[in-house]
Amino acid sequence: MTKFALFTSASALAVMLGAPAFAQTEISTGANVAGVTQVDDRITDVEDAVRDDFARSNDPARFGPADRRTGTFGSVALTYAGRTGNTENQDFNLAGRLSHNQGPFQQSVGILLEYSEDDNGETDTEKTSVIYDGNYYFNDQFYAFALGRVTTDGLADDYDDLNLADDDDLATYRDMDRRLKRDAFLGFGPGYRIINNDTTAWRVQAGVGIRYTQTVNTVNDDDTLRPRTSDNLDSNTGTGYIVSSRFYHKFNDQMFLTNDTDYLTSEDSPATATNELGLNFKMSDAFSTRVSYKTEYVEDRAIRTDNTLGVSLVYGF
Repeated sequence: MTKFALFTSASALAVMLGAPAFAQTEISTGANVAGVTQVDDRITDVEDAVRDDFARSNDPARFGPADRRTGTFGSVALTYAGRTGNTENQDFNLAGRLSHNQGPFQQSVGILLEYSEDDNGETDTEKTSVIYDGNYYFNDQFYAFALGRVTTDGLADDYDDLNLADDDDLATYRDMDRRLKRDAFLGFGPGYRIINNDTTAWRVQAGVGIRYTQTVNTVNDDDTLRPRTSDNLDSNTGTGYIVSSRFYHKFNDQMFLTNDTDYLTSEDSPATATNELGLNFKMSDAFSTRVSYKTEYVEDRAIRTDNTLGVSLVYGF
Protein backbone atom coordinates (compact mmCIF):
# COMPACT_ATOMS: atom_id res chain seq x y z
CA MET A 1 0.00 0.00 0.00
CA THR A 2 1.40 3.38 -0.97
CA LYS A 3 1.62 6.13 1.57
CA PHE A 4 -0.97 8.14 -0.31
CA ALA A 5 -3.40 5.29 0.21
CA LEU A 6 -2.81 5.43 3.96
CA PHE A 7 -4.31 8.90 4.12
CA THR A 8 -7.05 8.30 1.55
CA SER A 9 -8.28 4.85 2.54
CA ALA A 10 -10.63 6.31 5.13
CA SER A 11 -12.36 8.38 2.46
CA ALA A 12 -12.44 5.45 0.05
CA LEU A 13 -14.00 3.22 2.70
CA ALA A 14 -16.55 5.88 3.52
CA VAL A 15 -17.76 5.71 -0.08
CA MET A 16 -18.28 1.96 0.33
CA LEU A 17 -20.40 2.55 3.43
CA GLY A 18 -23.06 4.61 1.67
CA ALA A 19 -26.77 3.95 2.00
CA PRO A 20 -27.82 0.62 0.46
CA ALA A 21 -29.80 0.49 -2.78
CA PHE A 22 -32.02 -2.37 -3.90
CA ALA A 23 -33.12 -3.39 -7.40
CA GLN A 24 -35.31 -6.07 -8.91
CA THR A 25 -33.68 -9.47 -9.44
CA GLU A 26 -34.35 -9.59 -13.20
CA ILE A 27 -35.39 -7.05 -15.80
CA SER A 28 -37.96 -9.35 -17.41
CA THR A 29 -39.25 -12.90 -17.04
CA GLY A 30 -36.57 -15.39 -18.05
CA ALA A 31 -33.78 -12.82 -17.98
CA ASN A 32 -31.92 -14.54 -15.12
CA VAL A 33 -31.47 -17.94 -16.78
CA ALA A 34 -30.79 -16.38 -20.20
CA GLY A 35 -27.91 -14.31 -18.82
CA VAL A 36 -29.62 -11.00 -19.65
CA THR A 37 -29.80 -9.91 -15.99
CA GLN A 38 -26.05 -10.37 -15.47
CA VAL A 39 -25.22 -8.15 -18.44
CA ASP A 40 -27.81 -5.58 -17.35
CA ASP A 41 -26.21 -5.48 -13.89
CA ARG A 42 -22.83 -4.75 -15.46
CA ILE A 43 -24.39 -1.96 -17.55
CA THR A 44 -25.75 -0.46 -14.34
CA ASP A 45 -22.32 -0.77 -12.68
CA VAL A 46 -20.68 1.18 -15.53
CA GLU A 47 -23.38 3.87 -15.42
CA ASP A 48 -23.03 4.21 -11.64
CA ALA A 49 -19.22 4.46 -11.89
CA VAL A 50 -19.47 7.26 -14.47
CA ARG A 51 -22.01 9.21 -12.42
CA ASP A 52 -19.87 8.76 -9.28
CA ASP A 53 -16.90 10.13 -11.25
CA PHE A 54 -18.90 13.24 -12.13
CA ALA A 55 -20.17 13.65 -8.56
CA ARG A 56 -16.66 13.46 -7.11
CA SER A 57 -15.30 15.94 -9.65
CA ASN A 58 -18.01 18.43 -8.66
CA ASP A 59 -16.45 18.44 -5.14
CA PRO A 60 -19.59 18.83 -2.98
CA ALA A 61 -17.41 19.87 0.02
CA ARG A 62 -15.81 22.82 -1.77
CA PHE A 63 -18.04 25.43 -0.08
CA GLY A 64 -17.88 23.94 3.41
CA PRO A 65 -20.64 22.52 5.64
CA ALA A 66 -23.42 25.02 4.94
CA ASP A 67 -25.85 22.54 3.37
CA ARG A 68 -24.96 19.48 5.39
CA ARG A 69 -27.52 17.35 7.22
CA THR A 70 -27.61 17.97 10.97
CA GLY A 71 -28.22 15.60 13.87
CA THR A 72 -27.40 11.89 14.14
CA PHE A 73 -28.01 9.52 11.23
CA GLY A 74 -26.52 6.41 9.67
CA SER A 75 -26.98 3.30 7.57
CA VAL A 76 -26.25 -0.43 7.65
CA ALA A 77 -25.90 -2.74 4.65
CA LEU A 78 -25.45 -6.53 4.62
CA THR A 79 -24.87 -9.00 1.81
CA TYR A 80 -24.59 -12.80 1.92
CA ALA A 81 -24.24 -15.42 -0.80
CA GLY A 82 -23.84 -19.17 -0.19
CA ARG A 83 -23.20 -21.55 -3.09
CA THR A 84 -23.44 -25.34 -3.38
CA GLY A 85 -23.12 -27.73 -6.30
CA ASN A 86 -20.04 -27.51 -8.52
CA THR A 87 -18.52 -25.09 -6.03
CA GLU A 88 -18.86 -24.82 -2.26
CA ASN A 89 -18.25 -21.27 -1.06
CA GLN A 90 -19.85 -18.29 0.64
CA ASP A 91 -19.38 -14.54 0.98
CA PHE A 92 -20.52 -12.21 3.75
CA ASN A 93 -20.12 -8.44 4.00
CA LEU A 94 -21.45 -6.02 6.60
CA ALA A 95 -21.01 -2.25 6.28
CA GLY A 96 -22.30 0.46 8.57
CA ARG A 97 -21.80 4.14 9.20
CA LEU A 98 -22.93 6.49 11.97
CA SER A 99 -22.65 10.26 11.47
CA HIS A 100 -23.29 13.23 13.71
CA ASN A 101 -23.30 16.87 12.58
CA GLN A 102 -23.97 19.67 15.00
CA GLY A 103 -22.93 23.31 14.78
CA PRO A 104 -19.33 23.63 13.58
CA PHE A 105 -18.48 19.96 14.22
CA GLN A 106 -19.15 17.03 11.90
CA GLN A 107 -17.94 13.47 12.37
CA SER A 108 -18.64 9.91 11.23
CA VAL A 109 -17.61 6.39 12.23
CA GLY A 110 -17.75 3.46 9.81
CA ILE A 111 -17.21 -0.29 10.05
CA LEU A 112 -16.68 -2.92 7.37
CA LEU A 113 -16.65 -6.70 7.97
CA GLU A 114 -15.57 -9.02 5.12
CA TYR A 115 -15.67 -12.82 5.17
CA SER A 116 -15.47 -15.31 2.31
CA GLU A 117 -14.63 -18.95 1.59
CA ASP A 118 -13.01 -20.42 -1.52
CA ASP A 119 -14.34 -23.27 -3.67
CA ASN A 120 -12.93 -25.80 -1.18
CA GLY A 121 -14.91 -24.31 1.68
CA GLU A 122 -11.79 -22.84 3.32
CA THR A 123 -11.75 -19.26 4.63
CA ASP A 124 -9.78 -16.94 2.33
CA THR A 125 -10.93 -13.52 3.60
CA GLU A 126 -11.48 -12.41 7.18
CA LYS A 127 -11.02 -8.66 7.55
CA THR A 128 -12.36 -5.96 9.85
CA SER A 129 -11.98 -2.23 9.19
CA VAL A 130 -13.04 0.79 11.25
CA ILE A 131 -12.71 4.40 10.11
CA TYR A 132 -13.21 7.84 11.64
CA ASP A 133 -13.61 11.16 9.83
CA GLY A 134 -14.09 14.49 11.63
CA ASN A 135 -14.05 18.20 10.78
CA TYR A 136 -14.38 21.27 12.99
CA TYR A 137 -15.09 24.62 11.30
CA PHE A 138 -13.82 27.65 13.21
CA ASN A 139 -15.29 29.95 10.54
CA ASP A 140 -16.07 29.92 6.81
CA GLN A 141 -12.38 29.70 5.93
CA PHE A 142 -10.46 27.96 8.73
CA TYR A 143 -11.12 24.37 9.86
CA ALA A 144 -9.42 21.35 11.44
CA PHE A 145 -9.65 17.74 10.26
CA ALA A 146 -9.01 14.28 11.72
CA LEU A 147 -8.81 10.91 9.97
CA GLY A 148 -8.50 7.51 11.61
CA ARG A 149 -8.42 3.92 10.38
CA VAL A 150 -7.85 0.46 11.87
CA THR A 151 -7.73 -2.67 9.70
CA THR A 152 -7.22 -6.24 10.93
CA ASP A 153 -6.56 -9.30 8.74
CA GLY A 154 -7.53 -12.44 10.65
CA LEU A 155 -5.75 -14.73 8.16
CA ALA A 156 -2.45 -12.87 7.88
CA ASP A 157 -0.68 -15.27 10.27
CA ASP A 158 -2.97 -18.29 9.88
CA TYR A 159 -0.13 -20.77 9.37
CA ASP A 160 -0.55 -23.15 12.33
CA ASP A 161 -2.21 -25.87 10.22
CA LEU A 162 0.29 -25.67 7.35
CA ASN A 163 2.46 -28.73 6.69
CA LEU A 164 5.84 -27.26 5.83
CA ALA A 165 6.95 -30.63 4.42
CA ASP A 166 4.39 -30.07 1.64
CA ASP A 167 5.62 -27.86 -1.20
CA ASP A 168 2.30 -26.02 -1.62
CA ASP A 169 1.98 -25.29 2.11
CA LEU A 170 5.62 -24.24 2.21
CA ALA A 171 5.00 -21.77 -0.62
CA THR A 172 1.93 -20.45 1.21
CA TYR A 173 3.99 -19.94 4.37
CA ARG A 174 6.66 -18.05 2.41
CA ASP A 175 4.05 -15.88 0.65
CA MET A 176 2.70 -14.74 4.03
CA ASP A 177 5.89 -12.76 4.59
CA ARG A 178 5.29 -8.99 4.96
CA ARG A 179 1.51 -9.44 5.06
CA LEU A 180 -0.17 -6.91 7.34
CA LYS A 181 -1.86 -8.36 10.41
CA ARG A 182 -2.88 -4.94 11.73
CA ASP A 183 -2.71 -1.54 10.11
CA ALA A 184 -3.79 1.56 12.03
CA PHE A 185 -3.54 5.24 11.16
CA LEU A 186 -4.43 8.53 12.85
CA GLY A 187 -3.93 11.90 11.19
CA PHE A 188 -5.00 15.45 11.97
CA GLY A 189 -4.22 19.03 11.05
CA PRO A 190 -5.56 22.43 9.91
CA GLY A 191 -7.21 23.43 6.65
CA TYR A 192 -7.87 26.82 5.05
CA ARG A 193 -10.18 27.97 2.26
CA ILE A 194 -8.15 30.53 0.31
CA ILE A 195 -10.90 31.27 -2.24
CA ASN A 196 -14.57 30.48 -1.74
CA ASN A 197 -17.10 32.09 -4.09
CA ASP A 198 -19.70 30.97 -6.63
CA THR A 199 -17.19 30.43 -9.44
CA THR A 200 -13.91 29.53 -7.71
CA ALA A 201 -13.05 27.48 -4.63
CA TRP A 202 -9.56 26.63 -3.41
CA ARG A 203 -8.70 25.01 -0.12
CA VAL A 204 -5.44 23.64 1.26
CA GLN A 205 -4.71 21.50 4.29
CA ALA A 206 -1.66 20.02 5.98
CA GLY A 207 -1.33 17.50 8.74
CA VAL A 208 0.71 14.98 10.65
CA GLY A 209 -0.15 11.31 10.93
CA ILE A 210 0.97 8.29 12.93
CA ARG A 211 0.79 4.81 11.46
CA TYR A 212 1.05 1.54 13.40
CA THR A 213 1.59 -1.75 11.57
CA GLN A 214 1.97 -5.35 12.68
CA THR A 215 3.56 -7.32 9.86
CA VAL A 216 3.99 -11.08 9.46
CA ASN A 217 7.63 -12.11 9.19
CA THR A 218 8.15 -15.66 7.91
CA VAL A 219 11.39 -15.09 5.95
CA ASN A 220 14.73 -13.92 7.35
CA ASP A 221 16.92 -11.31 5.65
CA ASP A 222 19.08 -14.11 4.23
CA ASP A 223 15.98 -15.65 2.56
CA THR A 224 15.78 -18.55 5.03
CA LEU A 225 12.45 -19.41 6.63
CA ARG A 226 11.75 -18.49 10.22
CA PRO A 227 10.28 -21.14 12.57
CA ARG A 228 6.53 -21.03 13.18
CA THR A 229 6.25 -19.27 16.51
CA SER A 230 3.80 -16.85 18.06
CA ASP A 231 6.26 -13.96 17.72
CA ASN A 232 6.50 -13.99 13.92
CA LEU A 233 5.08 -10.47 13.95
CA ASP A 234 7.04 -7.24 13.58
CA SER A 235 5.54 -4.02 14.94
CA ASN A 236 6.39 -0.58 13.62
CA THR A 237 5.24 2.96 14.39
CA GLY A 238 6.05 5.81 12.00
CA THR A 239 5.22 9.48 11.53
CA GLY A 240 4.08 10.95 8.23
CA TYR A 241 3.23 14.39 6.89
CA ILE A 242 0.66 15.30 4.24
CA VAL A 243 -0.11 18.44 2.24
CA SER A 244 -3.25 18.62 0.07
CA SER A 245 -4.89 21.09 -2.29
CA ARG A 246 -8.38 21.11 -3.86
CA PHE A 247 -9.10 23.63 -6.63
CA TYR A 248 -12.41 24.20 -8.45
CA HIS A 249 -13.27 26.81 -11.07
CA LYS A 250 -16.48 27.20 -13.08
CA PHE A 251 -15.97 28.93 -16.43
CA ASN A 252 -19.69 29.00 -17.18
CA ASP A 253 -22.78 26.86 -16.63
CA GLN A 254 -21.46 24.29 -19.13
CA MET A 255 -17.80 23.87 -18.12
CA PHE A 256 -15.72 23.65 -14.93
CA LEU A 257 -12.17 22.60 -14.05
CA THR A 258 -10.79 20.79 -11.00
CA ASN A 259 -7.26 20.07 -9.82
CA ASP A 260 -6.57 17.81 -6.81
CA THR A 261 -3.03 17.56 -5.41
CA ASP A 262 -1.63 15.48 -2.51
CA TYR A 263 1.91 15.05 -1.22
CA LEU A 264 2.89 12.61 1.53
CA THR A 265 6.20 11.82 3.14
CA SER A 266 7.23 9.90 6.25
CA GLU A 267 10.29 8.79 8.13
CA ASP A 268 10.02 5.12 7.10
CA SER A 269 8.61 5.29 3.56
CA PRO A 270 9.44 7.05 0.29
CA ALA A 271 7.65 10.24 -0.69
CA THR A 272 4.45 9.97 -2.74
CA ALA A 273 2.60 12.63 -4.71
CA THR A 274 -0.55 12.60 -6.85
CA ASN A 275 -2.19 15.20 -9.04
CA GLU A 276 -5.46 14.88 -10.95
CA LEU A 277 -6.54 17.55 -13.42
CA GLY A 278 -10.13 17.31 -14.66
CA LEU A 279 -12.16 19.25 -17.22
CA ASN A 280 -15.91 18.77 -17.17
CA PHE A 281 -18.37 19.72 -19.91
CA LYS A 282 -22.15 19.80 -19.74
CA MET A 283 -22.96 20.30 -23.39
CA SER A 284 -26.71 19.86 -22.82
CA ASP A 285 -29.09 18.56 -20.19
CA ALA A 286 -28.61 15.12 -21.72
CA PHE A 287 -24.92 15.14 -22.65
CA SER A 288 -21.96 15.52 -20.24
CA THR A 289 -18.27 14.68 -20.60
CA ARG A 290 -15.34 14.56 -18.16
CA VAL A 291 -11.69 14.32 -19.24
CA SER A 292 -9.07 13.77 -16.54
CA TYR A 293 -5.31 13.32 -16.37
CA LYS A 294 -3.87 11.76 -13.21
CA THR A 295 -0.19 11.59 -12.29
CA GLU A 296 1.14 9.48 -9.42
CA TYR A 297 4.75 9.75 -8.22
CA VAL A 298 6.42 7.27 -5.85
CA GLU A 299 10.01 8.02 -4.92
CA ASP A 300 11.49 4.52 -4.69
CA ARG A 301 10.05 2.96 -7.88
CA ALA A 302 12.22 2.19 -10.88
CA ILE A 303 9.76 4.18 -13.01
CA ARG A 304 8.69 6.80 -10.51
CA THR A 305 5.74 8.33 -12.35
CA ASP A 306 2.52 6.72 -13.60
CA ASN A 307 0.08 8.69 -15.76
CA THR A 308 -3.57 7.88 -16.44
CA LEU A 309 -5.88 9.52 -18.99
CA GLY A 310 -9.57 9.09 -18.20
CA VAL A 311 -12.67 9.90 -20.24
CA SER A 312 -16.22 9.65 -18.87
CA LEU A 313 -19.36 10.40 -20.86
CA VAL A 314 -23.05 10.46 -19.96
CA TYR A 315 -25.72 10.75 -22.65
CA GLY A 316 -29.40 10.42 -21.96
CA PHE A 317 -32.32 10.50 -24.37
